[in-house]
Amino acid sequence: MPLIQWYPGHIAKAERQLKEQLNRVDVVFEVLDARIPIASHHPNVPEWIGEKPRILVLNRIDMIPQSVLQDWLSWFKSQGENAYCTNGKQGQGVKALNKAAQTAGVQMNYRRRDRGMLPRPVRAVVIGFPNVGKSALINRLLGRKVVASARRAGVTRQLQWVRISDSIELLDAPGVIPAKLDNQKDAVKLAICEDMGEAGYDNQQIAAALVDLLVELNFEQILSSRYQLDPLEITGEEYIHHLGNNRYQGDKERAAMQLLNDFRKGIMGEIPLELPPSSEGL
Repeated sequence: MPLIQWYPGHIAKAERQLKEQLNRVDVVFEVLDARIPIASHHPNVPEWIGEKPRILVLNRIDMIPQSVLQDWLSWFKSQGENAYCTNGKQGQGVKALNKAAQTAGVQMNYRRRDRGMLPRPVRAVVIGFPNVGKSALINRLLGRKVVASARRAGVTRQLQWVRISDSIELLDAPGVIPAKLDNQKDAVKLAICEDMGEAGYDNQQIAAALVDLLVELNFEQILSSRYQLDPLEITGEEYIHHLGNNRYQGDKERAAMQLLNDFRKGIMGEIPLELPPSSEGL
């Protein structure tokens, strides 16, 4: 598979602006895709935020089984992290996030008071890869649609401060992605989950990789029952070829997009593409 890379100009610019704004921020919400929590963690975030409090958010929890979610929560706890669970579309978990930000604000204003300074609203920033659901979460926190949100990467193009309440100000930042994706296995998962722009990959190759990954994770029965085509005796590439011939008059691109969209929209069911590692840290 050709190298997967995607680093458009607006993201490079947003990353520079984000680093400048982080000095003004009290607490950082890092939003991860619950289907791929490791692959959707930006490796530079710890360096960028330093000692600032970080609140991990596992979004799209409706797209993985509850048992897998619990395994992830246990794993994060073993790493010293308390992960919050959200479904940005439905608003699940948003109240807990709001409370976490307010708690951080109380601590911040205690420190300001001790230095003889007046209290102010807590300033939070929401960061993460493109299309992990940051803007949908912000709209849920606000209780109304203020920032653009859509199921594709690159909708948010610039930084924007929004006032959640008298006690919280929130910075909505465009999705950030490493300038170079060194781990290509993770890059494939990001492409499958649409957490990067489609200009960075070939749909047919990514759909084939999805088939191979589903077989590796023992989800082959979903493919067999949904598309009446057994993936066990053929490669993912051959699967897309046969699916195109059987259903779409030889149109492999249409077959690839059907399979990818069925996964991305949750039509295939609750499918995690990562399980908690046994020893690696985040």
